[in-house]
Amino acid sequence: MSPITTWIFPGQGSQAVGMGSEALAASPAARAVLAEAEAALGEKIGALIANGPADALERTEQAQPAILIISIALLEAARERAAARGETLEVPNFAAGHSAGQYAAAVAAGALSIGDAVKLARIRGDLMQTSGGGRPGAMAAILGLPESEESRIVAEGAARGVLVLANRNSPGQIVLSGEVAAIEHAVAAAAAAGAKRAVRLQVSIASHSPLMEEAAAGMRAALESVTVHDPKITMLANANAAPIRTAAELRRELSDHLTTGVDWIAAIGATAAAGTERYVEIGYGRVLSGLVKRIPSAAGAEIVSIDDLPLTAAVVS
Repeated sequence: MSPITTWIFPGQGSQAVGMGSEALAASPAARAVLAEAEAALGEKIGALIANGPADALERTEQAQPAILIISIALLEAARERAAARGETLEVPNFAAGHSAGQYAAAVAAGALSIGDAVKLARIRGDLMQTSGGGRPGAMAAILGLPESEESRIVAEGAARGVLVLANRNSPGQIVLSGEVAAIEHAVAAAAAAGAKRAVRLQVSIASHSPLMEEAAAGMRAALESVTVHDPKITMLANANAAPIRTAAELRRELSDHLTTGVDWIAAIGATAAAGTERYVEIGYGRVLSGLVKRIPSAAGAEIVSIDDLPLTAAVVS
């Protein structure tokens, strides 16, 4: 009997020049994903992924589709490898994406085609860069404070402008988002409270905050132009880990999560409560694997990365 499994998909920040190069070299299925995505975008984003430069790949409108492409390419390479053994890759019980990772989760769940998903990811990145209505945004990472102190700092900073808890990544690791003055006050307050790390991130947008309302409205319109199916795998909402089982619920998630937070602790808690025994990170690197290991509800579960799995032995001519 297969273990209860949750697939997890990383978002922006996990990108790196050369990511997925082994899969793309060895797997026709992985290359087919890239080809379909490039046809949808009308550009050779594979060259940027393979060769950089890094500063171009890190741009929101490039990083988000690139991460999506590599996540699904790695998944298809794993499926191809299983088929070469006469087996079928196990179907997970849950799929959860971290922020932009929800698009890869939606593709894996059969709710979006790779072509539509990569176009939406590009639109999402463009909209996020321009959203905010002239109110400069910022984000900050705070590590090593108890939850009570985190709440106090958010409340104090919010008195100086828009400030919200954007990400609850693991106990003692949060990301704040909002207007510049509020973020700067929160960083100083966190440092004074004894945070192990309190630093403003090198971004000029306020993801997962009310400053993204224009982007959310744009995504609602963009999502109406594509076909969205009911997910074949139960997905989890970023803000509250609510199950996503219908196309209508997924449309709301992919727009509303731009202005609400990512509670990764709650997402892992919900899957753990449902009996998850194995978490598989579907994407480049081990960013989410590291977070899951620090979430108490997942204690005892197997946590693996698809990067660790052997690729198909297909010969590339």
